Amino acid sequence: MKTENGTLVDTQFSVFLANKPGLLAQVCQQLASDKINIVAMSMMDASEHGVLRLVVEDSGRARQAFTKLNLPTTESKVLLTTLPNRPGALADVVERLASEHISVNYAYCTAGAAGGKAIGIFRVSDLKKAEKVLAERRPRRKGATAVRAQPSVRRG
Repeated sequence: MKTENGTLVDTQFSVFLANKPGLLAQVCQQLASDKINIVAMSMMDASEHGVLRLVVEDSGRARQAFTKLNLPTTESKVLLTTLPNRPGALADVVERLASEHISVNYAYCTAGAAGGKAIGIFRVSDLKKAEKVLAERRPRRKGATAVRAQPSVRRG
């Protein structure tokens, strides 16, 4: 969902995988078979299971794919922000959020989006407030250039 202020709120899927060989491959293969492109993903492990977090280009089709796999899955709303691929870009975003008392519960980034940019995915304590803060065109770090968060390019 594109918002008025230039940020993008999207659905993130958290898929809970037992720590067994082949489960991650099975998920990736199902998405590939269904022609669902992964925008960003993160894999975190725990002693009993892993948590695969991902944002995809077509949430509706992904939901169907996860249903076919019969794996425990949850959905949450996250903020996607296109960042310049340069030192300090991530620091600028999290400092701006912190200055407005918005907690970042977790975050992960892609390494190469369109035009040499990166996409930051943020699960925050106040989504609406974070959208507003990141839409402002002012730098927060000393010596930083003003960067306005740009919506991620989405197909489909």
